[in-house]
Amino acid sequence: MDRTPARPTRFAGGLLLAGAIAALAVWGAGQPAVQRLGVSALTLAILFGIALGNTVFPRLAPFSADGVEFAKTRLLRLGIVLYGFRITFQDIGQIGWAGVLIDVLVIGATFMLAVQLGTRVFGLDRQTAMLIGAGSSICGAAAVLATEPVVRGQAHKVSVAVATVVIFGTLGMFVYPLLYPYLRLSETAYGLYAGSTIHEVAQVVVAGRAVSEAAASAAVIEKMLRVMMLAPFLVILGSRIAAQEAGARGDAEGAAQDGARRGRIAIPWFAVLFVGASGLHSLHLLPAAAVDAILQVDTVLLAMAMAALGLRTHAGAVRQAGARPILLASVLFLFLMSGGYVINRFVTAVV
Repeated sequence: MDRTPARPTRFAGGLLLAGAIAALAVWGAGQPAVQRLGVSALTLAILFGIALGNTVFPRLAPFSADGVEFAKTRLLRLGIVLYGFRITFQDIGQIGWAGVLIDVLVIGATFMLAVQLGTRVFGLDRQTAMLIGAGSSICGAAAVLATEPVVRGQAHKVSVAVATVVIFGTLGMFVYPLLYPYLRLSETAYGLYAGSTIHEVAQVVVAGRAVSEAAASAAVIEKMLRVMMLAPFLVILGSRIAAQEAGARGDAEGAAQDGARRGRIAIPWFAVLFVGASGLHSLHLLPAAAVDAILQVDTVLLAMAMAALGLRTHAGAVRQAGARPILLASVLFLFLMSGGYVINRFVTAVV
């Protein structure tokens, strides 16, 4: 007799489990001590998820598998769409074209360096290298999550990439304020530098406020512009991956079939809707209370997705990745600090 729970039970059980972990993470991230460390709810959610995933979850999986998978995929995409309500097109006007160009150069250079070094020097697979590159170059854990459906990364690869963001983003938010007296930058210029090179939004806020509120304001605006570039990044990356896969097959029929089958990957719908959400927010049609409610829901959705990823991450798979992902992330961190500084000085001098 089949004792496997019915699909509605597996669906509801998984959502309840992911939701409980997300609620705990959101609560923990709101504690003053955690806020001072700049640790986000997303980081806590994946940590809690990994802890449960390698202890009690294997026994709970028969009752929750469908819901966990739904949180890891569908809720993730919805969370990325709603993330657009965190930024407006007016943010671009506040920092000017110099800020735009700085972000474009930092993202492009960091991601290309990640792929080249990751695959050719450190011997990583392209998925892991791309996930680490996306997290380092754009917006940390949110970028890793958004890139995962495009590169079709496995759960343990996503977790490894998120871990690198946590490690080096946390290090950066303490190191940058210590470097400020030696950078020969104004408070606003320092904010642009921090916002264009530190991994997570929360980490940018901490690094900016450690210098001044003016630095924090510039840093957050520059960082949110960097977040806005997530959508075109995903579209370009998806198109490149689809073209490479079609070319690897080497036949026109295979390429045509691939184009029909992979259309959603070449132009990820959630990336387009992300821009649409940002555009709607830019019109200021929704009351502030409604936007706040959307952002709270978004945090919960992304935390549930992180929790689900953590639940599906096995410690053995992470250990198997070894030190190479950390080595790649450390090189990218050093590049963001040094190369990002050079890019900031050059662009502000010529634009």
